[in-house]
Amino acid sequence: MKKGFIANRLRSGKKSIEIPIERKIETVEGKRFTWTDLQNPDRANVEDLARKYQFNALNIEDCMTKFELPKLDSYDNHFFVILHFPPISPKVGMSKISQLSIFLGKNFLVTVHQGDLKPLVDLVDLCKTSSDEQRIEKLLGKSPGLLLHEIIDLLVDDLLHTSRRIIANLDEMEEGVFDETKSVARSIALLRREINKLRRIANPLKRFVLEIAPNVKRLSDEGEDLELFFDDVIDHIDKVIETLEESRETMEIYKDTDFVLSTEKTNKVLAVLTIIFTLAIPATVIGTFYGMNINLPGGVEAEWMVLGPYTSFIILIIASAIPVILMFSYFRKLGWIGG
Repeated sequence: MKKGFIANRLRSGKKSIEIPIERKIETVEGKRFTWTDLQNPDRANVEDLARKYQFNALNIEDCMTKFELPKLDSYDNHFFVILHFPPISPKVGMSKISQLSIFLGKNFLVTVHQGDLKPLVDLVDLCKTSSDEQRIEKLLGKSPGLLLHEIIDLLVDDLLHTSRRIIANLDEMEEGVFDETKSVARSIALLRREINKLRRIANPLKRFVLEIAPNVKRLSDEGEDLELFFDDVIDHIDKVIETLEESRETMEIYKDTDFVLSTEKTNKVLAVLTIIFTLAIPATVIGTFYGMNINLPGGVEAEWMVLGPYTSFIILIIASAIPVILMFSYFRKLGWIGG
């Protein structure tokens, strides 16, 4: 095993912080093949293996690219495939997509990734440290094709768990959609983004796993048929796709429902404010007249004293209240208030 570190620079204001990212090259010896796992490799590491196994130079370029579209290239003595999986993300909203590059031949398996596929990293550690002979025999005792199936199966199972987590988030979000005290628009947008990313992963994944099965069979020993194993993986991917489609439809319903409820709430607020403003119009008009510097009935120079020194004030209040009461009754009759 070779270990190293590569620097990942993060800028914070004017300072540049270097965070070391561990680089691992693990070699696991099976009975009839060798598994080499490269985590965060540099070009020299991949080129060494390319010379050893005669890999195509274009495939090496694809390995070193941080994001390459899924693809499968088949050669006489091996095949090369790129698959995408989501990284482990406890929160809603994935930051990126993890790429797994695979070379498989009759007596070797090479995997290249960035170390954020935890099931794969754990499987490498298991093969290096486990004392469970039965488990090790299942993984390393037969062919690289069977090990490749185990790797893809683990990653697809993890993808299935991620889709189930989305279902759990949907159940929690349903309460918030119908709770007027909570705003769930941002949560809906984040979850829709995650669903779309998973759909972009799962749909190509199914197509390429279907293409992997005959290539593995071509490079496997006679009598070894792994199509049933890969069919099981396809079934799991189908469940993921089905779950994501259902989640997508549910999210569309939640989005429309949240929009309708938010619009209704806004309309209610605007209606109340409009009614308050309308009811204040009579008092505003009367106050505007009596704020003018002219002689008016009951003004300062022609006070009304019928009801005492505050006669003018009382008359103005009554004059303002009467149209308010009439408008309030009319609005109530129309059902705009209290109805």
